[in-house]
Amino acid sequence: MTERKGKSGTIDVKALLAGDEEFLRALVRTALQEVLEAEMTEALGAEKSERAAGRLGYRSGYYGRTLITRIGKLELRVPQDRAGRFSTELFERYQRSERALVAALAEMYVQGVSTRKVKAITEELCGHSFSASSISAINQRLDANLAQFAGRPLAEAFPYLILDARYERVREAGVISSQAVLIAIGIDWDGRRQVLAVELANRESRSSWRDFLLALKARGLNGVEFVVADDHAGLRAALREVLAEAAYQRCYVHFLRNALDYVPRRVDDDCLQELRWLYDRRDLTEARRDLAEYSKLTGWVEDNIDETLSFYRLPRQHHKHLKSTNMLERLNEEIKRRTHVVRIFPNAESCLRLVRALAVETHENWLEQHRYLNMDDLHEHKKEALRRAA
Repeated sequence: MTERKGKSGTIDVKALLAGDEEFLRALVRTALQEVLEAEMTEALGAEKSERAAGRLGYRSGYYGRTLITRIGKLELRVPQDRAGRFSTELFERYQRSERALVAALAEMYVQGVSTRKVKAITEELCGHSFSASSISAINQRLDANLAQFAGRPLAEAFPYLILDARYERVREAGVISSQAVLIAIGIDWDGRRQVLAVELANRESRSSWRDFLLALKARGLNGVEFVVADDHAGLRAALREVLAEAAYQRCYVHFLRNALDYVPRRVDDDCLQELRWLYDRRDLTEARRDLAEYSKLTGWVEDNIDETLSFYRLPRQHHKHLKSTNMLERLNEEIKRRTHVVRIFPNAESCLRLVRALAVETHENWLEQHRYLNMDDLHEHKKEALRRAA
């Protein structure tokens, strides 16, 4: 195995691992095997061969289990206890989205819309071909879990809401069309991100966004104070109707892209650079002062820029996170990377199944991470606003 060295002469571990998939698989397998052993120890209240007064049971060998991951198949030994009570969430956690992907590929194959490549991929992932009955069984298990996630009550308040949509190609009645995948992310008062909803719609219309938001409210969505989204007429109309009390922040990244169509070509680079700098100002007063001094802006930019400055009403610590939809864009990029394998979904159900499975994976990872925002900053910001108003 060749050692790779960076500029400093030290070993580039990242490059080394990326270039040796077998070593990386062995490393991950060892780590996951240790996770399984630790779970069994915790369940029994004792290590192997340990004499402990509080022991809750005894080990009883292992059984083999294959875990399909992004670095290939991993053959693991799952510990068993004599009473048969031990279970692990490891496989459910890491294979949910892979099963959804496999199900989508396999469904294409069974319905006769696939290629040899699709068949090769499904056989490589799971080691065998698929029958209609096996696909049905996979989908039933997945759909039950995903439906539970999609319909869960939203008891806590979400002061921040981020909305966006992406498009996937779906075959319906023999016709291929683009379907809008509507996604909502909320940030709760603990400062944690949550995927609140993922739904499919024929297009981004006022009615589709309205139904999407009303479904969220029916599940208990409350306390929304600030919404970040792109400028879409249907979405804007739905927000005015369903969440009229919330402030609206137009994503400044999308705004800058749109501005290219309105600023003179000879000054567009300078103009866009000036506009980017505006969004780094400490407060709205500074931003407006600099905006007034810059003379190259067109009428369109001056008429529309205010709705991209709503984030200045938030604590300064939250500005970079809530002046754009970039956080949701990153989730969309991961969805795009995974759905690209399918390219054209055989039906809407298989599309929604895979996208939701990916969303659940992200949602669970977010809940386990450190909080995304310190919401004490928002509490203090609101108190200060009340003191100034008194």
